[in-house]
Formats: sequence, C-alpha cells, structure tokens
Amino acid sequence: MSKAFTKETDGEDDELPELAAPLPPGTKNYLTPEGHARLTDELQQLHRVERPRVVDIVSWAAGNGDRSENGDYLYGKKRLREIDRRVRYLMKRLEIAEVVHLEKQKNREQVFFGATVTYADSNDPEHTERTVRIVGADEARQEHGEVSWVSPIARALHKAAEGDIVKLRTPSGIEEIEVVEISFTGSTLA
Repeated sequence: MSKAFTKETDGEDDELPELAAPLPPGTKNYLTPEGHARLTDELQQLHRVERPRVVDIVSWAAGNGDRSENGDYLYGKKRLREIDRRVRYLMKRLEIAEVVHLEKQKNREQVFFGATVTYADSNDPEHTERTVRIVGADEARQEHGEVSWVSPIARALHKAAEGDIVKLRTPSGIEEIEVVEISFTGSTLA
C-alpha cells in the first residue's frame, strides 16, 4: 500500500491513559508547600520552556520533507504528546490539591501528614534506623526518603507516638517497627 494512504503516526495511540498516583476514594490530594512548589515549577518548565522548544524542532523537521522517515519529526511529535499529557495531569492534580502547612500542626507528639519519622525494626538485633518523611502522593520520592501518605509504611505509622511499636504489613509478612523520633520540619531529607 502506498504511504500516501496511511496515517502519519508512529503506531501509538494519541490518547494514552494518564497514570495518576492512587488516592483513596473521597480523599483530598494533600501536598506539602515544598511539593506544591516543585509541581508548579515543573508545570511552568514544561509549558514555557520544554514545549516551545519541542514545537520548534517539530516545525523545523516538518519542513525537511518526508515525515514518515524523519526521526526528529516522529520523536518530536511523540515528545509533544508526552509533554501535553504531563501538563494536563499536573493541572488536574494541582487544581484539586490542598496544601498542608506544617507550622499549623498542633499535635506534634504523633505521626501525621508532613512528619519526618525515624523508626527501627524491633526484631532487628542491630536496631538499624530508617527515616522517612510523609508527603503527598504526587510528591513522594523514595530516593529522598519521602513516602506517600497512602503508602503502607505511612499508614502503619499514622497516629503513632515516639516509643510506640506498630505493625507493618509487608509482602514477607507482618513486621513490628518502633517509632524512634518524630519531627515536623519543612525540609526534605535529601
């Protein structure tokens, strides 16, 4: 069949489903002020810098002739779809976001949203400590020690106080962890 009668696409569906961080039904999209700022910055970067740059590349590549074999054009169109999908996702999530200011947290003796928690496996003879910060589902970064407030560890620690031993359900069974320290600071663990 002649290429003149085929759709100009790389074979992928333009309307791929957006992957949203899971939130329990009926709950709000909580964010820390830092997380809200980070997502807003990403949205602005994509909208004002990245997208116009890719549009320029696609425009230039389209002028080079045969689009069906033009890598710059095909990749650029795919990248534009990815950017537009991420922009839509960020706009929707920021629209429903509720920023939680840690300085307004009155009960600092228990673990709540925004808390930085140090805990240890109570069955570990070396009593190895780990620290996590409980943040919004859209801002969690495991590599920085930030976990979503809907994650199993955050749910297990919720409302625990220093010295409490809580049960954490893991794929290998139930582990008992001890809360060593709770703090409410506005900075990440990075």
